[in-house]
Amino acid sequence: MNWLQHSTGGLLTLSAVGIAVLLLLIIRFKVEPFIALLVAGLLVALGAGLPVEAIVGSAQKSSASLLETGFGGILGHVAVIVGLGTLLGSLLEVSGGAEVLTGRLLQAFGDKRAPLAMGLSGLIFGIPVFFDIGVFVLAPLVYVAARRGGRSVLLYALPLLAGLSITHAFLPPHPGPVAIAGLLHVDLGWLIIMGLACGIPAWFVGGILFSTWIGRRIDLPVPEEMLAAAQKVAEESGARDRKAPGLGLVATIIGIPLVLILCGTFGSIVLPKGSLVQDVTTFLGTPAIALTIAVLLALWLLGRRRGMTGEQLAQLSAGALRPVAMILLVVGAGGFFGAVLSATGVGKALASTLSAAGLPVIVLVYVISSGLRLAQGSATVAIVTTGGIIAPLLPDLHYSQPHLALVAMSIAAGSIIASHVNDGGFWIVSRYFGIPVRETLASWTLLETVLSLVGFGMAALLSIVV
Repeated sequence: MNWLQHSTGGLLTLSAVGIAVLLLLIIRFKVEPFIALLVAGLLVALGAGLPVEAIVGSAQKSSASLLETGFGGILGHVAVIVGLGTLLGSLLEVSGGAEVLTGRLLQAFGDKRAPLAMGLSGLIFGIPVFFDIGVFVLAPLVYVAARRGGRSVLLYALPLLAGLSITHAFLPPHPGPVAIAGLLHVDLGWLIIMGLACGIPAWFVGGILFSTWIGRRIDLPVPEEMLAAAQKVAEESGARDRKAPGLGLVATIIGIPLVLILCGTFGSIVLPKGSLVQDVTTFLGTPAIALTIAVLLALWLLGRRRGMTGEQLAQLSAGALRPVAMILLVVGAGGFFGAVLSATGVGKALASTLSAAGLPVIVLVYVISSGLRLAQGSATVAIVTTGGIIAPLLPDLHYSQPHLALVAMSIAAGSIIASHVNDGGFWIVSRYFGIPVRETLASWTLLETVLSLVGFGMAALLSIVV
């Protein structure tokens, strides 16, 4: 196997074979992505001739193996942030914060601008909650707004979905953005800045302009079986108005971690080194600390002060964190796959090939991420796999933090392109909003493509000036 370790062509071929095995396991044999990434990483490591001790370790040697460093390195960065973010989202969901936010926006914008209100709801509420949870919680409010407006359900659903999709792909504390920040060593403050710079234009073009255009051309009623459920939710929301949290409180709890992280990022740049003020902003702006503060406030203000007992909050926390396990395993296995690619020298081989071809990194990562997304459907798998492939070549390029964040945004943009039948999100959208498969392809799939292209376009444009 020595030729693999000394041949650029051999290393790139090995990398391609590893990705092909990964896709084959996921698509053809329906293997869980966590297991598929682990198997693909082990096969690439063995195929490259790496020592067994370096891959899995041994009892005689105390040095960490690739399996340990790959998993542990990325999970040490991701696990706390994703766990805290998930708990924060669950507290906002259970407290009725989503209904408060959406209801106030609908009142403020009126029936004519209700689609914009739904889009803003998805964009704001999507920050602390996963995409599918956002759909489950807010879908009944879409039914109410669509029935009241008397227009196609797509006019109200697509803006909401655009907001949820953008935050899921571009902003922490969602697993994909946090994972890519860890893999590329990007400060989360810069990731938030570039995520907003790339995501908000994509949301406006896709979620408002495109959604309005396609919603007027595909007229779909609210599903009959959902009307009764929507009415029940509306009645329940009205019944608990006096206990519902205020809009300002909901916005504050969502905004606190973002503001603290941004203050920490800019404080490290503009404040005097080693000063007390810089130490305080750095401490409070550490993502884990910022999210811990937000969660503690939410536990008190949205939980205990609204009558929830300690036992109820403990049960809520356990239930919220249970689904996170598989996500973290996928991210950890992706970190291992990336560590293997780095150890085999694929990164340097890819760097030399790129240098010869003159292909910009920001374009390359978008193509890779898009290809992985189209092939296997999962945005998170597309992100962590692309990050593992590209991470080894970035140190030699000496990119600044803002530029690294834009590379991450390009990967994120590619990970949401053209959601179709191999993506679980496709079926959630189709079933929850009663959209036939053909119309889902013509609306949701195109919406995701527009979000992807505009997000990538913004990242590429900003990379020229950063």
